[in-house]
Amino acid sequence: MILHLYFARRFATSFLILTFVLTCFVVLVDLVDVTRRYASFDIGIGRLIGLTLLNTPQTVNQILPLIMILATVALFISLARSSELVATRAAGRSALKALIAPVVVALLIGGFAVTTFNPIATGAAKRFTELTETLKTGKASSFSISGEGLWLRQGDANGQSVIRAWRSNEDASVLFDVTFITYSPAGDPVRRIAAESAALKDGAWILRQAKVWPLMKGLNSESSSETYAEFTLPSSLTLERIRESFGKPEAISIWDMPTFIRQLDQAGFSSRKHRLWFQAELARPLFLCAMVLIASAFTMRHTRLGGTGVAVLSAVLLGFGLYFIRSFAHILGENGQLPIHLAVWAPPVASVFLALGLLLHSEDG
Repeated sequence: MILHLYFARRFATSFLILTFVLTCFVVLVDLVDVTRRYASFDIGIGRLIGLTLLNTPQTVNQILPLIMILATVALFISLARSSELVATRAAGRSALKALIAPVVVALLIGGFAVTTFNPIATGAAKRFTELTETLKTGKASSFSISGEGLWLRQGDANGQSVIRAWRSNEDASVLFDVTFITYSPAGDPVRRIAAESAALKDGAWILRQAKVWPLMKGLNSESSSETYAEFTLPSSLTLERIRESFGKPEAISIWDMPTFIRQLDQAGFSSRKHRLWFQAELARPLFLCAMVLIASAFTMRHTRLGGTGVAVLSAVLLGFGLYFIRSFAHILGENGQLPIHLAVWAPPVASVFLALGLLLHSEDG
């Protein structure tokens, strides 16, 4: 037990040090990119740093497999150079038993990343998107789905419009049973529109079977209302922006994802991408364990045997290869060419068995 705790502490220390170093590197790279993109807005270095820090957690969350590989490599190379691995083997500990502590730590880190770090990263990414949208357009367009339907907000120099639709077609190009409420720049309601459907085309909403009520003070809205077979309303939204906003599961906390998936289905959207992302987050701890096993299969050897650099490079390249296969399987799952559970769980399970095969081969030949 003492030996397991020792290996666990050494592995956790390596992971924390590498996480800190790579996070600093990510912050520097993101700061250069954010400065290049938003320096023309003259927002000051303080806000640029703030935008960078908001974007950093999502990037760190994505490179966790790489950090896990490097932490495992650093652990076993240091143990090999100090001959602690030799002493462990001489005491009768096999390679698989020596890996129990690092694998348990990897599972704990994966669980923390899914349950705690994921909501932090998604919240920061959402705030980053809102701030950048405000910088680019001067107004923040919002999108949300709830039990009361689909809600949108668009804005320009003439004021804001709030849009509520009960459902949509799968690609969000047509909204059904839709209501528009337009506000003046001062925040006063100006007009209410109800329509059977609304299609966004060429920078304008095309409303079918629409009824318009003016909401001016001192005016009877019902007697002044008008009905149109087709009514055109200018819009600052685009189909791409709507689809992108609803199509980014990374911007939704894993705790909110089941409810969001249910609301997507009720609103008429395809939730396949979000269901796949949800399963992928649940499989993340297993994939991180696979990265530990892969790295250890190449580095649990004495340094006197030579070839340490080749072994480290092989571990990193194999890790990248498995990450690529995992991403490719996710793409096939999103396109419907593979079942979601197969696309998500097959790569980490196969990676674990591949690593175990390499370890058993190196142990027993």
